Amino acid sequence: MTGLAVRAAAAVRSPQGRGPGDTPAALDYFRDLLTPFGEKPDEELLGGGAHVHHRDLVDLLVSDQGVNRSRPELLIVTHALPDVVPFTAVAPYLTERLGGRATNFAIGQQGLAAPFTALRIAAAYHRSGRAAEVVLAVLEQTTLPTAFPLSPAVPLVDSAAALVLGAAAGPAGGAGLRLGGVHSGSSAAAALESAVPGPAGLDADGTLLVLGPWVDEDLPAHGALHRAAPGSYCTSLWLELAEHWQEWQRSYRRIVLCDTDPRSGRSHVATFAHDTHQQG
Repeated sequence: MTGLAVRAAAAVRSPQGRGPGDTPAALDYFRDLLTPFGEKPDEELLGGGAHVHHRDLVDLLVSDQGVNRSRPELLIVTHALPDVVPFTAVAPYLTERLGGRATNFAIGQQGLAAPFTALRIAAAYHRSGRAAEVVLAVLEQTTLPTAFPLSPAVPLVDSAAALVLGAAAGPAGGAGLRLGGVHSGSSAAAALESAVPGPAGLDADGTLLVLGPWVDEDLPAHGALHRAAPGSYCTSLWLELAEHWQEWQRSYRRIVLCDTDPRSGRSHVATFAHDTHQQG
C-alpha cells in the first residue's frame, strides 16, 4: 500500500472539436514525419476528424474545481495516441495552469500501459518525499493522419481523465481511496493473480473488479464487476475511476482496475483500497 490517495478527479468525454482549421500546418508536419517510412498522411481521414487538441482536453480537465485547486509537486501527462497538432508541450502547459511549480513530463509510446507506469513513478516520488501531491492526466484524441491498428468496429472517441493524488488522510494515513500497487502480466488472469493473491482473490468481500473494454479472456471467479464501455484505447479505466471513485469508496474496500493492451497483449492492473469503507 502506498501513501497516495485519490483527492479529486475529472473526466471528459466527446468534447466539441475545433474542426480542421490547422490541417495545412499539420499536413506539412505529418508529410515530413511519414515520408522517410514510405508513408503519407491520409488527408481525408485527417480532415474528417474532430481536431480536439491535447491542450483542449487539459483546459476542460482544469475547469473541474477539484483539479483546478491542485498545486502538485509532480505532474505526469500520459497518452497512447499522439496529439493532432503536436506543437504544444502539454505537460508544462498543464503545470502552468496548476501553480507552475511541479516537476512535469509526459509518457507516451507505451499504449495503455502509460498511466500504470505513471502511477509507479508517482508512488516512488511520494515515497521518497519529493511529491506530496501528484496530478496524473490521461489524454486521448482521435484525429490521426493514418489509420490506427485497432478494431474498426469500435470507433474511438476523444476523452480525458485527471486524478489528483495526495497523502492519505487520518493519523495513520488510513482513510481514503489509496493506491495499493501496480502489476503487469502476460494475461489479465496472470496480472490479477499477482495483484490480488490468496485463496479468496477477486471473490473477497468488498472487492470491485473494473475491467477495461479490451479484456476478452475468461477470468477466475470474482464478486462485484464493473466493465467499462468500449470507445477508448487507454482512457477507459481512468474515466470510470474519475466518475465513480467517491461512490466506490463508500461501497467497497478494494477497487481493482484491469485492462489488456490489444496491440501488445500485455495486461495491467492497479489496485486501490479504502480501509474504512462502509458497505452499502
